[in-house]
Amino acid sequence: MTKISKKRKDALAKHDLTTARTLVEAAKVVKDITYTKFDASVDIDVRLGVDPRKADQMVRGVATLPHGTGKTVRVLALVTPDKEAEALAAGADFVGLDDYIAKIEKGWTDIDVIITMPSVMAKVGRLGRVLGPRGLMPNPKSGTVTTDVAKAVQEVKAGKIDFKVDKTGIIHCSVGKVSFDDQKLAENAIEVIQTLLRLKPSSAKGTYIKSITLSSTMSPAVPVETTVTSA
Repeated sequence: MTKISKKRKDALAKHDLTTARTLVEAAKVVKDITYTKFDASVDIDVRLGVDPRKADQMVRGVATLPHGTGKTVRVLALVTPDKEAEALAAGADFVGLDDYIAKIEKGWTDIDVIITMPSVMAKVGRLGRVLGPRGLMPNPKSGTVTTDVAKAVQEVKAGKIDFKVDKTGIIHCSVGKVSFDDQKLAENAIEVIQTLLRLKPSSAKGTYIKSITLSSTMSPAVPVETTVTSA
């Protein structure tokens, strides 16, 4: 029999975690059952009625959270010299090209997002072996390969996230921190849900959003009503 920790017992005793709630109510419960000593992340998990093995049902996109993620995002801009000042002014933490490519080839990945330009993708492409497994490889679909480097940097710093359905048909992404108030967490979560609704593949049949849960880094999951369309 699986042993249940004291904190999990406390959480289960305080709230019924089998009943689906509104986003604001779910956010309130998540905050109430989080006992970490650090400012835990709050995540949304959405199970979609798609088959990720089929190319036309691969759901991938970006969302700009209205209240940000609460995380300090370290951005590397791999750009040509004429774009360096622009990237720095927009808030990039690291800016350069050949020197950073050499660092990454040696294993350096102390960054959260890489933004680059189409004209240098031939150089960046060879970093796939290092960046791919860490989810750091720039991709035009996520807006990290662009000619408007400054705008991309600003959006990422402001709370832009990208997501991709996993092989089990679930989207996982962060929508803030436990320190956020309930309404802000709900508004960030609804932005993700509305984006997913816009991305519904035409070939997906049956129920599209099968389940939604909110949870913090170490809390149980709290079910959310699947009919939710606003915070």
